Amino acid sequence: MSEGWNIFAMAREGLSYDLRIAFEKALRQKEAVILKGVKIAEGGSTQTVDVTVRAIEEPEVLSGMVMIVFIDQATTPGGKRSTRAKGSLSDHARVLELEQELQQLRGRLQTTCEEMQSSQEELKSANEELQSTNEELQSTNEELTTSKEEMQSLNEELQTVNAEQQSKMDELARINNDMRNLLNSTEIATIFLDNEFRIRRFTKGVNKLFKLIPGDVGRPLGDIVSHLHYPEIIEEAEEVLRTLVFSERQIATADGGWYLVRIMPYRTMEEVIDGVVITFSDITAAKALEAGLREEIARLEKLVAAGSSL
Repeated sequence: MSEGWNIFAMAREGLSYDLRIAFEKALRQKEAVILKGVKIAEGGSTQTVDVTVRAIEEPEVLSGMVMIVFIDQATTPGGKRSTRAKGSLSDHARVLELEQELQQLRGRLQTTCEEMQSSQEELKSANEELQSTNEELQSTNEELTTSKEEMQSLNEELQTVNAEQQSKMDELARINNDMRNLLNSTEIATIFLDNEFRIRRFTKGVNKLFKLIPGDVGRPLGDIVSHLHYPEIIEEAEEVLRTLVFSERQIATADGGWYLVRIMPYRTMEEVIDGVVITFSDITAAKALEAGLREEIARLEKLVAAGSSL
């Protein structure tokens, strides 16, 4: 709404202030506020009116609006009076006017005091709310500080655990390397199988007996092509897993070699059976030596037999 349609901007001199005070008081108290004998300047003359300001509650469609009623004060008709009577009447009217203005000033002063008191109470309430908010913010800040310290402590603990885990991983890596080097240095080919006889790990040299590649980890050993004349190797592994008694056999290969094959239960540190271990020791040279010795023994026996017959 533009200022030209504002009731307080449209009010004439002498009315604006009292009307604003009465308007706010009527809204606050929900009661009619009556201003008596308000003098309004109009051009060179003065008009006296009674003003009634009332907040509207019913009907509902007008609820929240304010009704302002202006009533002109009746002017007492004057007749012919003597100069003294006129002077006396003028003095009396002036006294009444001053008393009325004094009453209005007192009313304004009281209204101003009430407004100041109300403002002080509102400021006090706002100050208490701000103080409460400040205390809540301070409490929140303390909680955040505590949370930050806890997070910092937790972070330090995690860093310690991480360092310990890294140390264990490094140690396990070293142990793994040591075991790999130990197994490779023995020149004994080894296959580790789980309880379902799937390949868990194999060492260097096994690929001479089985067509294995790193991607075969997890596959059943029975699915891998072998150079060994040992078709019952899985049956033997099942028997070892069932009885927990190791098996040892000398097995020939397709190219004429010989290997000592040992199948043993795989025991964990907790003494839990978790599959089998199969080792392959090359005994081709020993077999050749054994065959040579047999031939030599046979030759000597023939010689001895021939000498005896003479």
